[in-house]
Amino acid sequence: MSVADTRPAAAAPGGSDTSGRGSAFRSGTPEGDGVTVVEPLIFEHSRPGRRAVRFPSPSAAARQAAASQPRVPDPLRRRAAPRLPEVSELDLVRHFNRLSHLNFAIDLGFYPLGSCTMKYNPKVNEWAAHLPGFADSHPLDPAPLSQGSLELQWLLAELLKEVSGFAAVSLQPAAGAHGELTGMLMARAYHASRGEGEQRTTVLVPDSAHGTNPATASMVGYATVTIRSNERGGIDLQALREALGPETAALMITNPSTLGIFEDQIDQVIAAVHEAGALAYMDGANLNAILGRFRAGEAGFDLMHFNLHKTFSTPHGGGGPGAGPVGASDRMAPFLPTPLPLLEAGDPEEVRRNAWRGRSTPGGRFALEQPDARPTSIGKVRAFTGNFGTHVRAYAYIRSNGADGLRSVSNDAVLAANYLRVRLSDAYELPYDRICKHEVIFSGRRQKRANGVTTLDIAKALLDEGIHPPTIYFPLIVDEALMIEPTETESLETLERFVEVMHDIARRASQDPAALRASPRHTPVGRLDEAGAARRPDLRYRFPDGADSAPAGPTEP
Repeated sequence: MSVADTRPAAAAPGGSDTSGRGSAFRSGTPEGDGVTVVEPLIFEHSRPGRRAVRFPSPSAAARQAAASQPRVPDPLRRRAAPRLPEVSELDLVRHFNRLSHLNFAIDLGFYPLGSCTMKYNPKVNEWAAHLPGFADSHPLDPAPLSQGSLELQWLLAELLKEVSGFAAVSLQPAAGAHGELTGMLMARAYHASRGEGEQRTTVLVPDSAHGTNPATASMVGYATVTIRSNERGGIDLQALREALGPETAALMITNPSTLGIFEDQIDQVIAAVHEAGALAYMDGANLNAILGRFRAGEAGFDLMHFNLHKTFSTPHGGGGPGAGPVGASDRMAPFLPTPLPLLEAGDPEEVRRNAWRGRSTPGGRFALEQPDARPTSIGKVRAFTGNFGTHVRAYAYIRSNGADGLRSVSNDAVLAANYLRVRLSDAYELPYDRICKHEVIFSGRRQKRANGVTTLDIAKALLDEGIHPPTIYFPLIVDEALMIEPTETESLETLERFVEVMHDIARRASQDPAALRASPRHTPVGRLDEAGAARRPDLRYRFPDGADSAPAGPTEP
């Protein structure tokens, strides 16, 4: 464990083995007095002389070739080999499999924070990404050997244009925040091309936007101005109009917002921004709520990034991989990163029509744009053309759903969120009591005010029920926030069980708050010092003999 449990594990009743040689198990009473045994560190399985793999001795030719290589400088050479764990292959496999069973996963239980793709992603998309023709391709392969990969990228960009209503799309950015950075670099280049680069110095960001929006604007050199929300959770139009001026470069708005609310004044917002000579940027991370219902480019937005990994299927939780393509209007397309995938030969309509029928077009040829094709391009923002495996998954997801299926994705996500909004509004405070989109925001203020039970306590209690907690304490403008996103794939039975558990937690908060504050009781570890885990992680194994590492210095070759 990287940080000590506030309730240290003890020996299990009845003399049970707590060495962790088996997977984690629960003991004790149903009321939660038990202890869960945690798998020990790999070093604790180590025995001198054991090996999971043995390498053959180098041949005479290999030794001779190595002798001619430059020698590693003595100050960088070890005196002795590093103290790595010594285990058999079977012990190694079992150890990491037992660790994997301690993880919560969407394949095992409900994950009511679908944001960032903590949702079910169809396995067929993984299969597609692992097809040898895609998985074994290399970005340096010449175009004649990469036609399938180039065709997929061109078709994906065409699909994203159709979904969003934009004139052009770049697939380069590696994640949503990277897409934002790309969009703001394009905004800066656009204003500079008009001789207003020095004048346009601020970016407006609603207080209900993703936190990456102001951070991204700052990275590009803009000052950010926060625009407050109105009493309905939308942007305050009066505050927006007062903030707009000749120094405004752009508005970055998350729509639907982090409150799960679609901006129903969006036409007035865009008109006000354009009237001030600024650009309208939409954070498209919540696109899964509006597929087939709203097209940002058609509405008048100048720029938007897609989170392919979130809306279109790549398991992104835990840090990667992602993809954040950027869509651009006609006037912004010249500034997109280069190179774009191109249809070099063939009729676009015929190529698209054949692709939708599952076949390639004879004579169709694809290529990457030449470096000097668009002199106003901001250049590359990513090596080659982006995270290709994520592009394959997104293409497979869009094609397998089709237009009607994508619309159903949003319909089901919105229906599920509003079902929970109605079913839980009697037990938890609802800061904005109106139709939501893909997620609904509750507040634990009632439980905290009446019984001293915080949103964190509620989240920890969910762990004991086999349900992963939703996002908590975000968005920041809602006190004791619970952001619940059930996603489009959960059944009514799963949602009903979640409702039942949440009602039970609310009842326990009233009847036995002390016990609730002691949650979780049935997890591998209990309540952690989370601030300490973030600020002072203990990541170093200390050997029993006190020799944590070998001293530096020269060693024999």
